[in-house]
Amino acid sequence: MCDVLFVAHEQCVRSAVSLTWPGDYLDRALAAAETEDLSILLLHSHPTGFYGFSQVDYRSDQEVVRSLIAGGSVDRLREPWHGSAVMVPGGAIKARVYDRAMHSHAIDLVAAYGDNLNFYWGEDHDPRPRPMAFGEAMKQELHRLSIAVVGVSGTGSIVAEQVLRMGAGEVIVVDFDHIEDKNLNRILNSTQADAAAKALKVDVFKAAAARISPQTRVRAVPLDVSKREAIMAAAQADIIFSCVDGLEARHICDRLASAMLQPLFDVGVTIPVRTPSRGMVIANISGRVDYVQPGGTTLADRGVYTPELLEAEYLRRTDPIMYAARVQEGYMPGAGQEAPAVICVNMHAASAVVLEFVARAYPYRLDGNAVFAHNEFDLAAEERSCATDGAFPANPTGLLGAGLRSPLLGLPGLEDCP
Repeated sequence: MCDVLFVAHEQCVRSAVSLTWPGDYLDRALAAAETEDLSILLLHSHPTGFYGFSQVDYRSDQEVVRSLIAGGSVDRLREPWHGSAVMVPGGAIKARVYDRAMHSHAIDLVAAYGDNLNFYWGEDHDPRPRPMAFGEAMKQELHRLSIAVVGVSGTGSIVAEQVLRMGAGEVIVVDFDHIEDKNLNRILNSTQADAAAKALKVDVFKAAAARISPQTRVRAVPLDVSKREAIMAAAQADIIFSCVDGLEARHICDRLASAMLQPLFDVGVTIPVRTPSRGMVIANISGRVDYVQPGGTTLADRGVYTPELLEAEYLRRTDPIMYAARVQEGYMPGAGQEAPAVICVNMHAASAVVLEFVARAYPYRLDGNAVFAHNEFDLAAEERSCATDGAFPANPTGLLGAGLRSPLLGLPGLEDCP
């Protein structure tokens, strides 16, 4: 978990060459940290813009951080790593932590996620402007990032291929399923031989990635995202793309991103059909791209899934007879069958969700990113709509920054998943 303890300005003893942290605040922070085996990071500003740690900062750390480490319990499960950070005008942050011997270790990356994604690299001597979209600097930075793609079927395989070819340093692909003949029309790099061998979708991507971008690390996780090992793997990523078909899997990604303070990009497409007097026709070709920032409204808040829809999916999987009865009784909204998406629609949606990531990490929109938190398109009607994060009512879950503490993602049922 994480928490922020704001220190009142008047409680600090400040001078031109020193800053003294008030002891009662340190005591409160240490008590909270000991409860959950957490680290404490002391953040202060450098209004003059000095992007580094001064000798004054060093002396302060030697006194304050040393006392925090010494004041910790010997019964902690993990060694305490406390530290400090400085922020300069514009929001750039540089941070470091100390081990028990008071050796400092620079934090390689401090990421700040809001309407834009900002990455502050520990080795930089000055805050750098964000790289230009689609340029060489963007590619170089992407090579330092880890991106998880959950679901590598019709849409996910295209998303994974894009981030691979754009230069991602690590791609974590999570999918339990294998290739079938029916998949060959929409999963990139899949072949008849893969279908005959029932090859895992993640293995097919990994093999293709080795040929396309051998310098990229690919971690293939052949599990449902509800499994503990899959959650632990996706939790290591800097960015998450949710390209899943099922609502339960989307629910897990939504909660994981909140718990781990990860930016989440979620995409979905549907092609509903109807049967008027002249025969079956396409009702619409709809898609949705959502960007969920830590601390913002979740997919659940936006109505992307609901408890009723989660129940319907669970019943369909575990009790088909009961599911059919509930549909007949009218208790299962949205339970109608939908036509499968085809590759051109998948490519449209996959490109849209990857561009949403690029726009936020390497801004290029003329009107900024705030208005595009929730995006919908209907290709049949040629209509598009978007909404801000604030357009939806927020219902905090208590998961924000919770990490992987028990119960996992706040769902006791996951505790029994291997």
